[in-house]
Amino acid sequence: MTKFDKSKLPSRYVTEGPAKAPHRSYMYAMGLTEEEIHQPLVGVATCWNEAAPCNISLNRQAQAVKMGVKQALGTPREFTTITVTDGIAMGHEGMRSSLASREAIADTVELTMRGHAYDAVVGLAGCDKSLPGMMMAMVRLNTPSVFIYGGSILPGKAPQIEEVPEAFRSRDLTVQDMFEAVGWHQNGDMSDKALDVLERVACPSSGACGGQFTANTMACVSEAIGLALLNSSGMPAPYESRDAYGEASGRAVMNLIEKNIRARDVVTLKSLENAARVVACTGGSTNAGLHLPAIAHEAGIEFFLDDVCAIFRDTPYFVDLKPGGQFVAKDLFDVGGVPVVMKELRKAGLIHEDCITASGKTMGEELDLIDREADGKVIYPIEAPLTKTGGVVGLKGNIAPEGAIVKVAGIPTQNQVFTGPARVFECEEDAFAAVQERAYEEGEVIVIRNEGPAGGPGMREMLATTAALSGQGMGKKVALITDGRFSGATRGFCVGHVGPEAAHCGPIALLKNGDVITIDAVKGTLDVDLSEDELAKRKAEWKGPRETIYASGALWKYAQLVGATYKGAVTHPGAEAERHVYMDI
Repeated sequence: MTKFDKSKLPSRYVTEGPAKAPHRSYMYAMGLTEEEIHQPLVGVATCWNEAAPCNISLNRQAQAVKMGVKQALGTPREFTTITVTDGIAMGHEGMRSSLASREAIADTVELTMRGHAYDAVVGLAGCDKSLPGMMMAMVRLNTPSVFIYGGSILPGKAPQIEEVPEAFRSRDLTVQDMFEAVGWHQNGDMSDKALDVLERVACPSSGACGGQFTANTMACVSEAIGLALLNSSGMPAPYESRDAYGEASGRAVMNLIEKNIRARDVVTLKSLENAARVVACTGGSTNAGLHLPAIAHEAGIEFFLDDVCAIFRDTPYFVDLKPGGQFVAKDLFDVGGVPVVMKELRKAGLIHEDCITASGKTMGEELDLIDREADGKVIYPIEAPLTKTGGVVGLKGNIAPEGAIVKVAGIPTQNQVFTGPARVFECEEDAFAAVQERAYEEGEVIVIRNEGPAGGPGMREMLATTAALSGQGMGKKVALITDGRFSGATRGFCVGHVGPEAAHCGPIALLKNGDVITIDAVKGTLDVDLSEDELAKRKAEWKGPRETIYASGALWKYAQLVGATYKGAVTHPGAEAERHVYMDI
């Protein structure tokens, strides 16, 4: 076992020398031994709370991580941060807190680590924004860091009773099905009893949403980017095998301290490209187009929405996961998980193999150890993909000069072009009410604006609206564009992240009912049939951003600080402007 020299580690400020006797007295008060006090102090950060199943098992998993740290002669110090869980926040004012929580998570982990002078961090996260928030903190601090996902929920099963529609009885259930069931119910195609039965069985365990929604997308990113041990994100949350990965992650972070391998040694432009590849080939969440630039920002790397989408455009889509496909996270784990996916990408020369990972080995060395192959059902061979381009596509045009993003996984190529008249709504509530009342027409492009990071504030997801459309059988008959976001569970022709946002007088602020909009995911364009002169005239007549009710508090502060969507909607200058690195302070 290695004995560590603390003379260059941050914790020397709280454990070494006579002047630190008061600090050490606090540590003795918590039952630490002299030996433990003088070992490296490792923050074990979790997003545990009782808000939702995604986070409920993180405190138990943290104990396994702490055992691993202790086995490798480190002293773990567990702490928690917040989480806002999108499934609970969805469809009401609470969703405004979701994206802002990503910044709060990164900030609070940073402050805790700085305040207590911890030498490294193992971060456990379970829900959509907590994963990128935790990874952003690791890169910002540039400590030796290992990420571990809390795991996905087990798939739900509907009882085989007549009241439940056959479509729900014949497939694995996720929370996405519940949002769509609301649309069925509103449409008169599902009884009160069936809805009541389904809500009791759709989510049968702890863990995050089971499809390739944002949580599982970012969990795959954690492995592909190198911050997590390979295959650590795959097994569902209730599986006891998660504990073995927790222990291994604790031991791994001690190895990184010994070798002085830090988060920015792992998160590089090449590793970000690897991560974007994995998002594309799995039909992952459009939110990765927001979170990858934000993680890059913490390292001082310019990796914007355009860069992410360029990778999406030339990466085959070959992993058949919900919502565009038919399988859930447990199915991907059962056939070998992210390592097998990356092996397929390597066959086509689409992976940078020289990137260092949390194990201390390179990605190429790690993949050499994987002996499983694509099963042909969940993971297709890369030479026979579901489609030849990624499941997520970037768009640009006179509605979105700074870009937009759309998930096309599961949408046939011939259906990836849509032209129709605009039906404009000033916020999500207005659009959802119109959908409930069927106050829209087949063939229209529904426009929801004033939902961007600053204008919302908070850049809400529109799952309630898109799921209701799908539930009404209209998911393929209308399109939707917004300066807000979509859930990773959204399906249908839905364009998000339109930038600049309406609050900043982006062109989406200037659209009117009846304007003819064309979305072309094949060419990558998003345009309205208006001349430059007409758009300039409307801009001159623009009355300014819509007022919100958030004139103080955290969301007001977020709206003042948040930057452009295409840069990740971040709230501080990032590594490019920093004057010190925490680990070297």
